[in-house]
Amino acid sequence: MRSLALLAICLAAPAAAQTEPAAAAPAATDAWQPPTLTNTRYDEDWTQLADPAERNHHWTDPLKYVPVGADAYLTTGIEIRARNEDFQHNLWGDGAAPDDGYLWLRALPYADLHIGTGAIGVRGFVQPVAAYAVGVAPSAGPIDETGFDLLQGFVDVRLGFADTGSTTGEGVTLRAGRQMLSLGTERLVGTRYGPNVPLAFDGFRGLISLRGATITLLAVRPVRPGTQNFDDTRSRTKSLWGVYMTVPSAGANSSLDLYYLGYRNSAATFGDRTGNELRHSVGVRVFGTASDWHWNVEGVAQFGQFAGQKIRAWTLGSEFGRSFPDAPLAPEVVLRLNIVSGDKRRGGGQLGTFNALFPKGKYFGELSPVGPTNIFSVNPRVAATLGSGLSLSFAGMAYWRYSLADGVYDIPGNLIRAPGNATARFIGKEAEATLGLQATPELELSASFSAFAPGAFIRQTGPAKTITMLGLESNFRF
Repeated sequence: MRSLALLAICLAAPAAAQTEPAAAAPAATDAWQPPTLTNTRYDEDWTQLADPAERNHHWTDPLKYVPVGADAYLTTGIEIRARNEDFQHNLWGDGAAPDDGYLWLRALPYADLHIGTGAIGVRGFVQPVAAYAVGVAPSAGPIDETGFDLLQGFVDVRLGFADTGSTTGEGVTLRAGRQMLSLGTERLVGTRYGPNVPLAFDGFRGLISLRGATITLLAVRPVRPGTQNFDDTRSRTKSLWGVYMTVPSAGANSSLDLYYLGYRNSAATFGDRTGNELRHSVGVRVFGTASDWHWNVEGVAQFGQFAGQKIRAWTLGSEFGRSFPDAPLAPEVVLRLNIVSGDKRRGGGQLGTFNALFPKGKYFGELSPVGPTNIFSVNPRVAATLGSGLSLSFAGMAYWRYSLADGVYDIPGNLIRAPGNATARFIGKEAEATLGLQATPELELSASFSAFAPGAFIRQTGPAKTITMLGLESNFRF
């Protein structure tokens, strides 16, 4: 492992959560307990601090609600994250720098101005990003560093009494500008929060709240980050549009997501072919809780065309978990199962490779060399609360190829191991342990250790060493 000095810097610096949860809806809170902090930040509701008497419980209160005139207020905040990762045998020894150690540093300040508390309101949200990398070999890429740039900057016009992110009240919000997107569990559209440079989109959104349902309409293009200052630009080849709706189901503790997403990439590549890809995704998600149980089941079907081929792809993912709040250490047990289609016939007239579009980063854990394409995966996890802000979790992952005619892909959808003449399905197995400390309401520290042992398919197609990764992270955020 390299750069022990980088590890020491990371431990000393302030940093972030180790997983990428989907943005949660803001909740009513007591002092001092802040609203649920989200990765996008714009969904947080701080209006409970409108009463001056409520702004004296914590040192951040005056920064979260700053009155501006008689009918406006400003919210401010920042994230300062440092993350160190040290690899041995990255990509099973097949990476450009198999043994690598580097430090990611980023700062995400933001300012959120709301004008108007009646039936009509205007809002301006601005969030710059400063992201740098030290020690990335052979060189830092656009998800490692982007210098100083604009991560988010948009304007809202609100009609009605449902504020952005609200599940109560009724109204319409029209949004234009640069913004991060988090849809559902980020299976298809996420923030890429785990890597150093998050993902943003340029375009338009309509957010509708009606009788308990929330509907999002969108037409956007992903932002392509550059490694220099102020050189991030919208993609000229990729575009995304669609509708995402969440409705409460008949059960009081269950909800239903229904969505359609259209995607075009004029320079897509699958196997040895490059061409225009037009893909339509139709999805259904059922999720909820009952007593100490929770569940989340999602299915997606894809169709369209790529370079003269028909697209027929799909995925089905599930998560079932139970917590034991009255047991020692209040453990929680979770089992995740995923099956994702791949191409069944090389060079045929139909493409069966699933495209996860813009999924969350670190998809299956801190070490995620394998992405959600052409796989069947099993992922059990157990977590426990140790007290004094400490938490501990252990997870296992096992991966198989869904189709023998297709290879293994990374999270962005790049082919990292072609099928060649391999006959094996088993990709490999992984184990991961994470330890987290909520040192203060704003400061979180975490450490993780992961190991990915290659299976028969990896051994049949190239270098097959066990990957190990040590991750240390700190995140200061309010």
